[in-house]
Amino acid sequence: LHLCDRRQRQMCIRDRSTTIMNDNLIITIGRQFGSGGREIGKRLADLFGIAYYDKELINEASKSSGLSTEYFEKADERAPSALLNSFSINWLTGAGGIWGDGGLSNEYIFKFQSDVIRHLAETQSCVIVGRCADYILRQYPRCYNVFIHAPLEDRIERIISRSQGMTRKEAIELAEKKNKLRASYYNFYTDKGWGVASSYDLSIDSSILGSEETAIFIRDFIQKKDGLPKWEKKK
Repeated sequence: LHLCDRRQRQMCIRDRSTTIMNDNLIITIGRQFGSGGREIGKRLADLFGIAYYDKELINEASKSSGLSTEYFEKADERAPSALLNSFSINWLTGAGGIWGDGGLSNEYIFKFQSDVIRHLAETQSCVIVGRCADYILRQYPRCYNVFIHAPLEDRIERIISRSQGMTRKEAIELAEKKNKLRASYYNFYTDKGWGVASSYDLSIDSSILGSEETAIFIRDFIQKKDGLPKWEKKK
């Protein structure tokens, strides 16, 4: 795969030096695998009465780019070294355009998805899960970035509960693999650290309050920080 250096990668995100004039409420969710981030994100979207995007971003990026969803599924939250192992030799043929050095250029895949994320933020209030959305939308004034984490035992319990027949050992290995991929992806494309509290507006342990109360806590936090009247739903 053609790899770009940090400066080039950030050009893929289309760095902006000025704040974007946009009044949409955007909530981005970073999450440890098994922490309940998806569930909490969906509940937040419901509490605010706004749209929710997670895997839906893959379909949106596919429609926008004209590429098969399989490209985006294989590249989803994977840094280039991991992405290289995901593509068979059949994928690594072609030249010009979005191809480079005999393979699919990873920065183009990321750029297509980044463009979709910016388009969504520019047209509607929404919750966006993962995919460096917090960094891509860093110039948006009403973008609030949250990271959801939980102790290992709580994450293992959640993973096993939704994966029939999975053993504790398998759950631990899956959690470690997923989180390693997410961290590598985030750290590769941004100048921040995945899961590091200072990278977000709020970092919260979902095991303390549970998913429902965590979502309500985040909602209240955003309302206070944003100045929204209590219970108001911004469309």
